[in-house]
Amino acid sequence: MNDIHVGQKIQEYRKKKGLNIRQLANLVVVTPSLLSQIERGIANPSIHTLKLIAKVLEIPVFNFFLEQENTKNLIVRSNHRKKMILPESEHLSYELLSPDLNGAIEYALMKLTPGTQSSEALMEHLGEEAAFILEGEVKLYLNDEVHILSKGDSVRIPPYMKHKWKNTFDQNVVVIFAVTPPSF
Repeated sequence: MNDIHVGQKIQEYRKKKGLNIRQLANLVVVTPSLLSQIERGIANPSIHTLKLIAKVLEIPVFNFFLEQENTKNLIVRSNHRKKMILPESEHLSYELLSPDLNGAIEYALMKLTPGTQSSEALMEHLGEEAAFILEGEVKLYLNDEVHILSKGDSVRIPPYMKHKWKNTFDQNVVVIFAVTPPSF
């Protein structure tokens, strides 16, 4: 876990607000010297002082404690996706579109060639799922009903609803779906 530099965050928000150290110190009723020490990490502010600074800067106190996300870790290049091709069917594949499964949602792409299905039996899982048909037509089994979805159609599948995808048509199907919580 990275260290959180509250003082640096105070300085960033102060500058965004267009205030110098003296102006912010006067508004918070602390000395400019103390505020300078806080920003440089030499002194630690009290909770009361943090609340006053946050109020003057018009931000929630928790903003001082948020870790900076490395944006490089948020991007998945198309040629670096994690892929899963099931041994029992080389005609069914999944690609993880989210960088990993650490977030609250999983984002993936499923490809079905003609005559392929996502599973033999209807499956169910804890998470809610939303899907969008990017290419082709596909049969979607939801409990005891069968629906044909075409390019541009979408669906929400509630948690524990039994379902499966089946391509009985003569063209490939590409489905983008999101599941929360991740279950890939």
